[in-house]
Amino acid sequence: MSSYFAEIYWQRNSQDFLANEYSRGHEWRFDGGVTVPASASPHIVPLPWSVEENVDPEEAFAAALSSCHMLFFLSIASKRKIQVESYTDKAEAIMENNSQGKMVISKVILKPQIAFSGEKIPTQAEVDRLHHLAHESCFLANSVKCEVIVVS
Repeated sequence: MSSYFAEIYWQRNSQDFLANEYSRGHEWRFDGGVTVPASASPHIVPLPWSVEENVDPEEAFAAALSSCHMLFFLSIASKRKIQVESYTDKAEAIMENNSQGKMVISKVILKPQIAFSGEKIPTQAEVDRLHHLAHESCFLANSVKCEVIVVS
């Protein structure tokens, strides 16, 4: 078993919190010392109450899934002696109402562009198989329909 931690920090400034006029800007702090400026998405909370240049949870969700998939793809390729030179993914998370009328991320579309080199250049079928194996192995892909527990 492993545990992972993030500290989320927000503080009210001089804005009128009770009138719902407050910044959604906050920070994600990680144990390695990295702090990421975060906010609600401007698609959900209009400016100036969101911070457009900050990372929002929906973008982070797509990035986390993409990163997990990529890391497994690279691991599998390496073990099969397939040389990967670069991997770029422009992941897209689609948010819409589900059948119960709740807003959900209904799908995340991964669009990897991979450059290979060396003696063993994979066919498209082999690349597809690597993606299938990476998807099956990705911890986050295996967790996206999971129970959420809130402890207060």
